[in-house]
Amino acid sequence: MRIKQSEFIISAVKRDQYPKDDRVEVAFVGRSNVGKSSIINALTNRRKLAKVSGTPGKTRLINFFLINNDFYLVDLPGYGYAKVSKKEKESWGKTIETYLNGREELKRVVLLVDSRHKPTADDIMMHEWIKHYGYDVIVVATKSDKLSNNELGKSKKIIKETLKLSPEDKLYYFSSLNKKGKDELIDNLFGDLASEE
Repeated sequence: MRIKQSEFIISAVKRDQYPKDDRVEVAFVGRSNVGKSSIINALTNRRKLAKVSGTPGKTRLINFFLINNDFYLVDLPGYGYAKVSKKEKESWGKTIETYLNGREELKRVVLLVDSRHKPTADDIMMHEWIKHYGYDVIVVATKSDKLSNNELGKSKKIIKETLKLSPEDKLYYFSSLNKKGKDELIDNLFGDLASEE
């Protein structure tokens, strides 16, 4: 599939602010500095669709972007940023949990991890949360342009072991800089959920 159109619809905190048009949703979630905004912008070919911030942990809201007038790409708040207060961390956790809990339109969650590092305790917890709520989860390792082929193999092993991925679980690598394999990634993330045109 091709992403021809993408537009920002609404930022939400509470459930009653979410879109109510029954379109399918695919959510992106990851640590604050994992490059979530960059990957959303790379996949949609819009440089400024999701705001890329110099300060990690800026996204505190759930942002809904309408893709091809067909489904929503949902940008969840980044987690695990050290410089926020415990209270703020809890409110983000609640925001994400409220969204994940019984959201019928949500069909898949894309968990972003940094390909250069072992997934953190927060990543493991988020992966377990998504599974717990029964959603289809795809793991995408970002910043893969920074790895050599040798490091790539090691990274795959570490991520699979740390997140306890089964052979059926999907793990993709992507760099928002070189965008290698972008079309394939779009197909893998959204292809089966998008309405055929």
